[in-house]
Amino acid sequence: MSQRLGLAITTALVLSGCTALTRQVLVEDKQPPPPNSTTISHCSGSEWQDNSMMAIVPIPIIGLGMPTQEINEIKADDVLAKCGPADRLVNKKVEVDRTACVPTVLTRVISFGVWQWCPADVSWSADVIQPAPPPQPAARLERGPVELQPERDVLSYRPSQ
Repeated sequence: MSQRLGLAITTALVLSGCTALTRQVLVEDKQPPPPNSTTISHCSGSEWQDNSMMAIVPIPIIGLGMPTQEINEIKADDVLAKCGPADRLVNKKVEVDRTACVPTVLTRVISFGVWQWCPADVSWSADVIQPAPPPQPAARLERGPVELQPERDVLSYRPSQ
């Protein structure tokens, strides 16, 4: 009976993917666009990225008990750069799903705790706004007619031959 309970708990954790631990929202910015701008498009997508980790003390076997550090850190600015310049993006959201990292913990065991492969599903969305209009030029001051100076002879030097 206790084996079935343990198996049921393990199965529930694996199937749920431990979503509290495997999903991370890097940025969620729900700003309305500026009043004088227009939303011209919506940008969204997802892709798999390598989010591997390495033990802070990368010594075999000892590394099994050490905390890890990301080798390929996923940054929201780099992901959102696919949509355009940062000053033209509103309603931004970047989420990293590391559910696939749960079964790949075997790579950490094989490397004796030194390294773990972690494929992460990165998804993003943002609204792209029209660039701000250029500032209006200041009114030009009217000046009177410009007087041209009389032409002057230009002296030139030619070396003798």
